Amino acid sequence: MTATAGSIGKVGPVRTVKARQSLGTRITEKLGGGLVRVFLIVVGLFWLVPTIGLLISSLRAPEDMSASGWWKVLSQPSQLTFDSYRKLLENGDITHSLWNTVLITVPATVLVVVVGSLAGYAFAWMEFPGRDWWFLGVVSLLVVPVQVALIPIAELFGKVGLFGTILGVILFHTGFGLPFAVFLLRNFFAEIPRELLEAARLDGAGELRLFARVVMPLGGPAIASLGIFQFLWVWNDMLVALVFTKSGTQPITVALQTQVRQFGNNIDVLAPGAFISMVIPLAVFFAFQRQFVSGVMAGAVK
Repeated sequence: MTATAGSIGKVGPVRTVKARQSLGTRITEKLGGGLVRVFLIVVGLFWLVPTIGLLISSLRAPEDMSASGWWKVLSQPSQLTFDSYRKLLENGDITHSLWNTVLITVPATVLVVVVGSLAGYAFAWMEFPGRDWWFLGVVSLLVVPVQVALIPIAELFGKVGLFGTILGVILFHTGFGLPFAVFLLRNFFAEIPRELLEAARLDGAGELRLFARVVMPLGGPAIASLGIFQFLWVWNDMLVALVFTKSGTQPITVALQTQVRQFGNNIDVLAPGAFISMVIPLAVFFAFQRQFVSGVMAGAVK
């Protein structure tokens, strides 16, 4: 077959033929997406019901709470009052325990993040004798239950004078939070391109400067995720606080439990105290949710 001169070198437009979907398929896709959104909204609202109920209960008078459920406010909004929060601020045990919770949670979170970051970088990019065996030992600590170590560490803290102190609780949470922190950050830092670190070393950066200027900014999502996990775990902890704290060093979780045991009818103090104890970690999570999602998804797609 001989091609004509006018047709040589001419290429016609390429058309992409899209398969025509049937009417039933298009309806199914639209309904499927809509049903998924509706389902997620329903699940989200259902998940928020206890929080909303606790918030409304904390804004009602004790006699109203004993007479009807919190949903009665929907028809009688005049029941809402801030007297319970005023009484909460006048309760020295609750306010002191809330401050103790901050003194325990913030240092325990910062120590785990800082020490875990340094150790994760060392295990990922520094050469030293027995590095793999040391890392294997750290990972093996992940399977040790907290309950197994309560009594031995309580006896140790009693001998060194740390039992019943805030410092003892901080050290316990830090010790049990570090294995997961080192494991998480080591795996994340190991994904950093070697060429990037070598370029920084050629520019004269030492290990500390390389860690602070290159590794830490790149590991921000993973570090934020670790910080949120550690903060939520320590803030909501009750088992360790029950064992290692005394009356003057109890966090909010133990203080609320003590209030229930001693004064079972003071719901006007318990409801706002429980809501404040719950809303603070929720606020921290939503404030760093983007970093949390980025850290969780890091490494999923290369």
